[in-house]
Amino acid sequence: MKLSASLLNTAWVAAQLPGYRRFLRALRRPELEQRTRLFHYLRSNANTTYGRRYSFGTIRSVTEFQERVPLSTYDDYEGAVADIRAGAQNVLTRAKVRCLEPSSGSTRAAKLIPYTADLQSEFSRALAPWIVDLARSTPAILGGPAYWSITPAMSDAHGDLPTRTTIGFESDSAYLGGWIEWLTARTLVSCDDLKHATELTQFQRHTLVRLLGQRELRLISLWHPTFLTLLLDAMAASWDELLRAVAEGLPSTGRIRGTPPNPSRARELATVDPIRPATVWPHLALLSCWGDGHAATLIDELQARFPTTRVQAKGLIATEAFVSLPFAGAYPLAICSHFFEFTDTQGRVHLPDDLEQGNTYSVVVTTGGGLYRYQLRDRVTVHGFLEATPCIRFVGKEDSVCDLRGEKLSEGLVAGILSRLLPALAPKASFALLAPESGGGAARYVLYISTPDALAPRLAEAVESELSANPQYAHCVRLGQLQPVTIARVDSNAAARYLHRLREEGQRLGNIKPAALSPLTGWRETFNC
Repeated sequence: MKLSASLLNTAWVAAQLPGYRRFLRALRRPELEQRTRLFHYLRSNANTTYGRRYSFGTIRSVTEFQERVPLSTYDDYEGAVADIRAGAQNVLTRAKVRCLEPSSGSTRAAKLIPYTADLQSEFSRALAPWIVDLARSTPAILGGPAYWSITPAMSDAHGDLPTRTTIGFESDSAYLGGWIEWLTARTLVSCDDLKHATELTQFQRHTLVRLLGQRELRLISLWHPTFLTLLLDAMAASWDELLRAVAEGLPSTGRIRGTPPNPSRARELATVDPIRPATVWPHLALLSCWGDGHAATLIDELQARFPTTRVQAKGLIATEAFVSLPFAGAYPLAICSHFFEFTDTQGRVHLPDDLEQGNTYSVVVTTGGGLYRYQLRDRVTVHGFLEATPCIRFVGKEDSVCDLRGEKLSEGLVAGILSRLLPALAPKASFALLAPESGGGAARYVLYISTPDALAPRLAEAVESELSANPQYAHCVRLGQLQPVTIARVDSNAAARYLHRLREEGQRLGNIKPAALSPLTGWRETFNC
């Protein structure tokens, strides 16, 4: 254990104690904390363009807020985001927009989410109780550095448009802002510059060399479990080369920093087994990653590779909002972070203290970034309560979304792509369906298409290009979590086979609608192709 790392981590945890105590109080009175959050937004932003539109300054109750301000989607903010990007102030929030953070959209390739100091503080308020609770339950995390994979290594999907507002954060710790950002940055293995990597092999090599140099690594926090399993596979496949790179160091390349020589660590690594990563980082105490939805089936593989390391599923976190967090063995709502509402299957709106155990709802948030009654399209189930605060787990997206590796492809996005491409590249296609395919360790999307004409040679390339406008999809392909899309030609009976398959899956024939995207795998067998 390095004393400096232990002291920095202890100082970081100590800095979270006020937020931890506030969260404990709020768990008992969520309705009071939520009302405080809402009226902070209304008072602060009453004189913004959006606040004047809905007369924020005259709203006196939660009910009045709900009656006056409509539920919203990203489409409702498109004009405001364009104004902010052009440099306009006081549009959605009085606070200055520090950056526009890219995120996947349901009907478009990417959204730009405004980030203000208030929104950064809200993320910090959710992080605080998680970190303190984690330090109490797994104190070994304090003994060394952590590796967080937060901002994906990708280019700006909006880079061809003029802007006077920064697109994306420069570092992972910048999500938090202020002096907490400064302190957090000093507890992490620094990999922020690797977002400038242009090739997967370059990204993996530099990431691995930096991680291999950290014998005292204590915590790895990432999103999808396959991010780490692919990294570990690359480590085992290029072990000797990596040992040389650790011993000799890596030179700087463009905007990517080099690493200093570390021959003593290289000699130590030469005595361990890369197939058993627990021997590479013997003090790793925690792996934090997605554990709900499709990712739940992949956590067991991580646990098998790190049998003595605690693997903890994350709460529900979106670019727009921090919804729930791991705490005291449950996943309570991040009650101090934003103002939350929930819609049930009949479209009725509920506040957190009105939720019922066992029921499923869709999440609606109002945040310090200027999103008001914003529908996240995330479906959650209430699994119980911590004090008076509901504990929730992510079930899936409200609209049809495929999320094998964190790519978040939606029905609306794929339908738009096919409607643009097929008239020119497959004008006589009678059936087209994009679906995931996995097996043998690889995963990819396949476009199943029925057409009497010869397929245009560049159809797969065109579809891949359009899908890659989604930043999460492009990130997964760059990391090797997904292979590029392929085309599979199906016969004229494809539509009938599609209906038969969905009937076998339990859907009523009258409820089956044509779809551009299916989350199901195994379509090659269905279509016999």
